[in-house]
Amino acid sequence: MSKYNKVEVLEKAKKDLEAVTDQYVSRLVRELQGTDFWKLRRAYSPGIQEYVEAATFCNFCKDGTLLKLDEINNTLLPLSDPSLPPLQINILDYLLGLADLTGELMRLAIGRISEGELEFAEKICRFVRDIYRELTLVVPHMDDSSDMKSKMDIMLQSVMKIENACFSVHVRGSEYIPLLGSNDPSSFLVGVPDIEL
Repeated sequence: MSKYNKVEVLEKAKKDLEAVTDQYVSRLVRELQGTDFWKLRRAYSPGIQEYVEAATFCNFCKDGTLLKLDEINNTLLPLSDPSLPPLQINILDYLLGLADLTGELMRLAIGRISEGELEFAEKICRFVRDIYRELTLVVPHMDDSSDMKSKMDIMLQSVMKIENACFSVHVRGSEYIPLLGSNDPSSFLVGVPDIEL
């Protein structure tokens, strides 16, 4: 996704997320609603984490904000039978999905840097750093945190990759050589035609 195709990509992502919600999440809600679904958490947790990652990533790309757990759970209410207690995503699966989100945001930030959108990459960096900082306060107090602790290590790597990439552009920005075919008058490559691959 770049600033040139953002609208189209977000529209497709929204449709894809709705399809996943309609086909898979609604089926999970129907099968688990009214049961002791927390006993089966290990069976469906990875899928829920991926769903949280996708929903929060789409929301960030659209608004630049974090989709809250209550907002995700509110989207599941229409899928539930009103006569039974609704299936809700628990806090652990939400936090594990957020941990996965930071990896996607790292890839997005690196892509934006490569396209010259350093300010957007720096915004992503601050956002990911904030998520990491907040989770470092919560994770030590979690009972079932072995999954989370391993994801925290990966999250730290994502933060560092974004920070290093942004820092490198700032430090080495003056050494940047324009792409072939640049019309920048200071470029020694003025007039060299673009290469079609």
